Amino acid sequence: MSRAARLLDLLQVFRRYKRPVSGATLAEELGVSLRTIYRDIETLKAQGAAIDGEAGVGFVLKPGFMLPPLMFSEDEIEALVLGSRWVAERTDQPLGQAARNALTKIAAVLPPDLRAGLDDSTLLVGRGAPLAAGESELPAIRDAIRRQRKLEISYADVNGACSERVIWPIALAFFDRARVIVAWCELRNDFRHFRADRIISLTVDAKGYPQRRAVLMKQWQAKEGIHLRSRSD
Repeated sequence: MSRAARLLDLLQVFRRYKRPVSGATLAEELGVSLRTIYRDIETLKAQGAAIDGEAGVGFVLKPGFMLPPLMFSEDEIEALVLGSRWVAERTDQPLGQAARNALTKIAAVLPPDLRAGLDDSTLLVGRGAPLAAGESELPAIRDAIRRQRKLEISYADVNGACSERVIWPIALAFFDRARVIVAWCELRNDFRHFRADRIISLTVDAKGYPQRRAVLMKQWQAKEGIHLRSRSD
């Protein structure tokens, strides 16, 4: 591996960790000596990377240092193409268009040889089931999740019985045949899962819900026994 590639890999590893990471961990991940890690950290600092910490304590990369768009591996390019194609085909229209736009922006800054790989990718997304009804509400739901706003919904259960709910949406899951909202339900005083295609009407509340979404997400994960992959995993 060239030194330039190793420095780029080191920055990528740093970005996966939100908290200080030891030099020994970095050395193990990159397959180099601890002395090399310390030398590479000093090189990155000299190039403008804001890396705090010291040997024996750990290091952390502050946000804001931008990588030049030099290197994507072939696997990384195929992952980007496949992911964007899946989002474009299996989510709501605004999110699908955002995926296409993101790929266009990436293509614009790639060197010509790597840019060709975006169009030549042989990984395809197979045709799935038709999107369920209720897709038109997904952008509003995603916005409510981002802004941590309550939703007032009329909801029909599997038997068609309708109820009025106030929910605190924290996540949106995309399955092949359905889109499912993970939320705290004020009526049930517990977490519930709501299919978007069973929402009859929806209003976004101007007020935010009283707990932080990150806290609610951890509580839901603990209840369901779910561990979502983080950047440091």
